[in-house]
Formats: sequence, structure tokens, C-alpha cells
Amino acid sequence: MNETDAPGTVGSAPADADRARRAVAAVWRIESARIVATLTRFVGDVGQAEDLAQEALVEALRQWPVEGVPNNPGAWLTAVAKRRAIDGWRRRERLDERYAAMAHDLERDGAAASDTFWDPDTIDDDILRLIFVSCHPVLSREAQIALTLRIVGGLSSEEIARAFLVPTATIQQRIVRAKKTLAAAKVPFEVPEPNEYAARLASVLQVLYLIFNEGYLPATGEAWVRPDVSAEALRLARMVAGLMRREPEAQSLVALMEFTASRFAARTGRDGTPISLDEQDRSRWDRSQIARGSEALERADRVGRGRGAYGLQAAIAECHAVAASVDDTDWARIVVLYEALGRLAPSPVVDLNRAVAVAMSTGPASALRIVDELVQGGRLAGYAPLPAVRGELLRRLGRTGEARGELETAVRLTGNEQERASLLAKIAGLAASPESGTD
Repeated sequence: MNETDAPGTVGSAPADADRARRAVAAVWRIESARIVATLTRFVGDVGQAEDLAQEALVEALRQWPVEGVPNNPGAWLTAVAKRRAIDGWRRRERLDERYAAMAHDLERDGAAASDTFWDPDTIDDDILRLIFVSCHPVLSREAQIALTLRIVGGLSSEEIARAFLVPTATIQQRIVRAKKTLAAAKVPFEVPEPNEYAARLASVLQVLYLIFNEGYLPATGEAWVRPDVSAEALRLARMVAGLMRREPEAQSLVALMEFTASRFAARTGRDGTPISLDEQDRSRWDRSQIARGSEALERADRVGRGRGAYGLQAAIAECHAVAASVDDTDWARIVVLYEALGRLAPSPVVDLNRAVAVAMSTGPASALRIVDELVQGGRLAGYAPLPAVRGELLRRLGRTGEARGELETAVRLTGNEQERASLLAKIAGLAASPESGTD
């Protein structure tokens, strides 16, 4: 079949169906948050909006192999979902009210979207509005974050469960209960009053942080980075920081994201393979983005409340961003910052990162003791970075056989294909040139 063959012919059907499936997956990955946000504003219910979006996806899988992928697939899916909603209202004889809502919605759609100027004291971005709705105080903190990551971040239940180190079934139950709770409480799709922002801030920031991390290091899939995901999280974080100028953690999160995102271009080779921090070409780091990160951290400090968890992480990221090389990095300061972070926001992941910094500051032996305590504690069981870090420390100590076993465990645990390939390369390197035993 050539490109001029009409879709729907017998010879082209399998290829067109495959193209349609790939197109549906790509559109959903990129535009699901906007589609669900638009539908939530239209129907007034988050759960119903997601159901309508899923029905539109099914319709796309049926029509696109025959009729071809539309020029604006996101708009097509949204329109199909809206028609499904209108059909439901017609059956329930609620046309007058809902047609008025539809007319208002279409009027909004005709205006410029998220790139227009906006009142800094309001939220007129549908995705950010959806985040604030999903983080409504009627939900538990865990339910707020799980629901928002699912609907706004587009993460699967498995990916969310991995981020929280809990069973997938637990996350699925949280999401289902959250949708039912929002519906039962009749939570409107509207902007909260400014005096209500603070009550939702912690959850909103954590959601944006986790979405950004999914772009920086995807839990699953073939890509080492997903810059589009992180860029959207950063865009939303900037909006939140604009809304809440006197909240240092909102400013600090922007700083953390700016510093981290500045390294995106250097994190992968031309073929998409990962490049570790010590091997990155720092001339490719975005210096303007690093400058914006420093400015955001300064804004947070000017508030005068001291640094919170995001502020400390931003300070760690700044240490990396301003260093000319790995050897020139102020590792001793990073260790101190991680110690402060561990006291303020205790987490085994923070302890694992502190161990990496300790290894760079004072050597692998002291770092290995920290990691071994984490292994014994069991809180990071099944977390691929734990055996990966332990394997690297053992390699540096010359304990090659043990290092190989840890790295092989990490290979089995990771869901990211590029990370798996990187770990396999390290294992191959062990076989080729075992360490002598000196650091």
C-alpha cells in the first residue's frame, strides 16, 4: 500500500488500524488533561468527564481506521464526547439548562486559550482549574494526589502506585472513591476563592512535582525523558507561583523545576540513550533556565519564612547547576542539605539520595552503610534505584560479584527500557574490566 491508497480498503485495513491506534495513544498522552478538563467544565463532573473521554477514544478506534485521523484529533475527541453528553441530557430531558451551558462553553472555546493574558488573582486555565478541583478538601490528601495524577497527569494506576510504593489495587480504590466523593459532594468545576488556595496548595504542589518527575524519569516505557510532560508541569507551577506570590514553597518548586529542566538537552544521546550526570556536556545545559531558577529561589527566600522541602531540593539542584564539573560540585553542602531535608520531610528516597552524595563527598564505604540500613528497613523493597545505587557502590569498592547481583536485581525491577539498557551496559562493563578494590 502507498500513501495515496484510500483508507478503509481491504489491503490497507490492518495498517490503518495500527496507525489509528498509535494516533489515539499519542493524542491521549498529549491532550488527555485538556480534554478531560474541558469536558469537566462542560458537564460539571470529573468522573463523568473521564468516562465521556474514554467513550470518545473507543469511537476514534472505530472511525479513524476507516475515515482517517482528523486534522485536529484532540478537538475531534472533545466534540464526540460532548455529543455523547448532549445525548444523555436529551434522554434525561434536561436540554434547556445544558444547551445554555453548551452555548457558553462554545463561546469560551472561540476565545484564545491558555496563551492569553490572565488576571493573576484568578485561574482561567482549564487544566490548572481541574487540579484545584481534584485537590478539593473534601478528599483525603492521598485521594487528591492519586486522582489528579490519573486525570491530569495521565499516569496509569501502576505508575502512580510505583511513585507511592503501594499496591496498584490501593491506588485504583482511591481513584474510584475520589470520583464518587466529588460527585456526592457536588463539587463544582469552578475557581476556588483566593482565600481557599492555601488549603489546597500542598496537594497541588505535590501533584505538579510528581508530574514533572514522570517527565524527567518516566517510570515505564521506552523514553528516558518526556520533556513535554515536565514542560507542562513547569508551566502550571509558574501559574501557581504567580497566584501565590507570598508562598515560598510555590516559588521554590518553580526553582527546582527550572534547575532540573535545564539539563534535559544533555541527558540523552542522539539515539535516546541515557547520559549520566558525570558524563553530560554541561555546555548544553540551559543557562537562561538556570538563571530563572536562581531568581525563583531568591524570590522564595525574600519571603523570609525559611526553606521548606522544595526549597531545600531546589538548593541541591542549584549546587549541581552552577558547578563546572562533577568534581567541582560542592558535595559536602549537598550532604548537609539532604540531612536537613531528611529531618524536615523524612523519606527513604531522600536517604538514598543522601547516600549518593555521601559517596561523592567521603567515599563509597560510608555511603554503603546508609544503603544497607535502607535495605534492612524494607521500605524501598521493589524500588529499582536501591539495588542500582548499591551495585554502583559495591563496584567502586571492588566487590564485583556482589555488584553484578545488585545490578541484575535492578534490571528486573525497572520498568523503563532505557534505564534497563543502561544497567545492562554497566553489568557488561563489570565483566569486561572488574575493579581492583580501590576507590
